[in-house]
Amino acid sequence: MSLRRPEPVQVIKERRDRALSALVGGIPYVTFLGIVFDRRGDELTAILPHDEKHIGNPALPALHGGATASFLEVTAIVGLGWSILWEEIESGRTDPATITPGSIPRLPKTIDFTVDYLRVGLPRDAYARAQVNRSGRRYASVHVEAWQDNRARPFAQATGHFLMPAHG
Repeated sequence: MSLRRPEPVQVIKERRDRALSALVGGIPYVTFLGIVFDRRGDELTAILPHDEKHIGNPALPALHGGATASFLEVTAIVGLGWSILWEEIESGRTDPATITPGSIPRLPKTIDFTVDYLRVGLPRDAYARAQVNRSGRRYASVHVEAWQDNRARPFAQATGHFLMPAHG
């Protein structure tokens, strides 16, 4: 009996990146806002590049509260969707090579989403990470923090509760 050789790391990374791209590609609002995701293993960092359309008060200037809230909610949904997809890929139940925007698992639906605006969002790139606190069959709870220059000084944070999609 011979053991199967493990696949090269680069092949695995490319498959995971394609799976993430398919997940994000299924949400048109991500493209509208210009959000991109940086993946390191199973950890995602959302990036909202500076764009004048995100400025709400040009006199300060400051990020619009709606742009900030949208950024946080998208980060939470993609982070939760990625955690579901990651588990499917790692368990072998889903082959990442077959994932397309049309074949990704359904995304969770927002039940409620509470944003805390901690300080002014400046006119520069913003970053966010989601932490899934609980993910069950019916319900999930996610916390998100957004920062700009210093991760230890978030400018906004949010907690969201989501209805998980039915399996099967």
